[in-house]
Amino acid sequence: MDKPFFRTILGDKSPPGMGLTYAHEHIIIDDCYVTAGHPEFLLNDIPKVSEELQRFYSVGGRTVVDTMPSNCGRNPLLSAEVSQNSKVNIIVPTGIHLEIYYPKNHWRYSYTEDQLTELFIADIEEGIDKFDYAAPFIDRTSHKAGLIKLATGNEAITKHQEKIFHAVVNTHLATGAPILTHTNFGNQALEQAQLFEKLGAKLEHVVLSHVDRNKNLYYQKRVLDTGIKIEYDSAFRWKKDDKNWTLYFLEELLSLYPNQITLGMDMAKNAYWKSYGGTPGLTYLMDTIPTFLKSKGLSEHYQKLFFDNPQKLYSFFKTVN
Repeated sequence: MDKPFFRTILGDKSPPGMGLTYAHEHIIIDDCYVTAGHPEFLLNDIPKVSEELQRFYSVGGRTVVDTMPSNCGRNPLLSAEVSQNSKVNIIVPTGIHLEIYYPKNHWRYSYTEDQLTELFIADIEEGIDKFDYAAPFIDRTSHKAGLIKLATGNEAITKHQEKIFHAVVNTHLATGAPILTHTNFGNQALEQAQLFEKLGAKLEHVVLSHVDRNKNLYYQKRVLDTGIKIEYDSAFRWKKDDKNWTLYFLEELLSLYPNQITLGMDMAKNAYWKSYGGTPGLTYLMDTIPTFLKSKGLSEHYQKLFFDNPQKLYSFFKTVN
């Protein structure tokens, strides 16, 4: 494919086909080590997941970025099925999540940087393993990863995490795939951005998630001043007696950094899904953000938040297989 594209679980598409995009979601989380300890994260009921996505599509949603990477609940066949059922584009990652989502003897610790790089590239260029690397055999599907994920915690970035950074950036530069990260409450966001810059990543194709959980406006500006993109997903989480920091940051920062901010919901718990009997449901941002922007005289930023910024971020910056 010679022209710019983004990669969905069902194949590659031209960037304008991304449409209205949620930049950080959890769509499929299958039975795994994660859900054994946290059953509230289980998201593998095809009718229910399809129903939620169909509701999202019916009000204008077109693309969601799923963010569960290698061997912690990813299932390419289920992702493909709910995408077909709902017509919603789903971008599925490769990469590695936080240490707490893997057993202590997991292969992430013993694999070398080169082995991790090879695995991530194979997910992008060949296809995601049917068993998601949880079985002794690898059976690659035709469904390919469209981004690379990594995660850090509250503490300083560790040597092990640095190995993951190197493998992720190696993959990013080799394939042109975008990068998405997890931060714990925005912690280490600036350090992540600085390390990505040091390693030569294309910062316009890197997004740091959950940064709105850090309540320091000056810190937000320092992160954005690096040129990296950030993702806010806590608008519905703030307590009624607390300030809605997500909306506050949007009001303060959209006009200063209009090309760097994206939005999502990060609905990893099934209790957030209307189709599972929960709330607020996946349409929440479309139900609330336009009204908020209008009330603050910021309606001009709607297009960038939901269309332009995700489209540029999640497009591959070079041609791959």
